[in-house]
Amino acid sequence: MQKPEIIKIENLSKKYHMGEGDFTALRNINLTFGKGEFTGLVGPSGSGKTTLLNIIGSLDNPSEGDAIVLGNAVSRLTHKQSATLRNFHIGFIFQTYNLLPVYTVFDNVEFALLLQKRTVSERYKTVMEALEWVGLTDKAKSKPAQLSGGECQRVSIARAMVKRPEIVLADEPSANLDASNSHHIIQTMKKLNRELNTTFIFATHDEKVMQYLDRIIHLKDGMVEKDEFIQDPKIVSHVSI
Repeated sequence: MQKPEIIKIENLSKKYHMGEGDFTALRNINLTFGKGEFTGLVGPSGSGKTTLLNIIGSLDNPSEGDAIVLGNAVSRLTHKQSATLRNFHIGFIFQTYNLLPVYTVFDNVEFALLLQKRTVSERYKTVMEALEWVGLTDKAKSKPAQLSGGECQRVSIARAMVKRPEIVLADEPSANLDASNSHHIIQTMKKLNRELNTTFIFATHDEKVMQYLDRIIHLKDGMVEKDEFIQDPKIVSHVSI
């Protein structure tokens, strides 16, 4: 059964001015993403993976063409509209975690809900639920410096998922982790993908991540080289949410 389309990339190109010339990061990209996909953008450094993620996440604008995200044309959004799209509908996971070091784990995850102006009781319940998803309720009062790298990345997953976004964009989420933690992190995200039907899109060149993907889009020199749907991705056990 075909999944409902939530992202459509139409004739998208992205150029950056560099010195006296231009650098083309993306060239005439045409793609669609369905609800509940677990997809990876794969390719060498400079292939355009992060640039495409940033445009889908309305952190950047295309030079030509457009990205239609949940019915919103990214190139036409105002700054306020872009912020609203991100605050309510898109979660981000970065390889460097981007946690605020002076705040607790609870505070870091709660921040996304403060932007949504939720009540105190709503925030507490929702944050603790998100920490339970990633197995960190006992670390709620800890600060990032007291956590391992794997635990920090699990906090960043909770922060991305706490608002139950339709889309999560993950940029090299396993790059700073050892093999055991990498598998655990990807399994956690795969479970959330299956249970909440959230669309995950990764930028990665990590083969450990690729094992779990339902779809792999190969990028090279800013173009789609191959788009393949995986028949038998690695399976993880059910998670109760």
